[in-house]
Amino acid sequence: MNETSHSLLDRLRSRPDDQMSWNRFAGLYAPLIRKWLVGQGAPDPDAEDLAQEILLVIFRELPGFDHNGRKGAFRSWVRSVTVNRLRGYWRAKRSGPLNGLEERLALLEDEGSEPSAAWDREHDEYIAAQVMRLVEPEFAPSTWQSFRRVVVEDRPAAAVAAELGLTVNAVLIAKSRVLRRLREEVRGLVS
Repeated sequence: MNETSHSLLDRLRSRPDDQMSWNRFAGLYAPLIRKWLVGQGAPDPDAEDLAQEILLVIFRELPGFDHNGRKGAFRSWVRSVTVNRLRGYWRAKRSGPLNGLEERLALLEDEGSEPSAAWDREHDEYIAAQVMRLVEPEFAPSTWQSFRRVVVEDRPAAAVAAELGLTVNAVLIAKSRVLRRLREEVRGLVS
């Protein structure tokens, strides 16, 4: 990929017509958004439609989104878009007050609440895992194995080097290269 110096979020904001980046974004976020919606009680078929509506709102509004450098700004914005669309969905489905649903949605919006913190953790873990899956093909198998064993499995570089028949320096360089690429891709999405 010739755009490795820019994160996915940067590419989406600077080039709204970049279909490949939008497809990548939708592939990352659609399953997660659907899971969140189902977790808030939306039936599967409705969750699919709602997820598409949320992605459309993000597509429309992202060029004007101001990240402001605050940690989690994008993640919070996606959560807010999701909660607002879900609130509209539940209001349209029910003729009376939302009662407990409204309270749950308010907690999701409150950045200091446990449901909000759980949402953020789930988001970051999911996005990190998916981005790892997406960038893995960019690296030689030995580079990826070195990274995975040292970072994900928390194994000593010397042990990984001996196992893979590499030098410790080669393992550390592999770790550094993969981490740099992952940070580039997720910059703005999880931080």
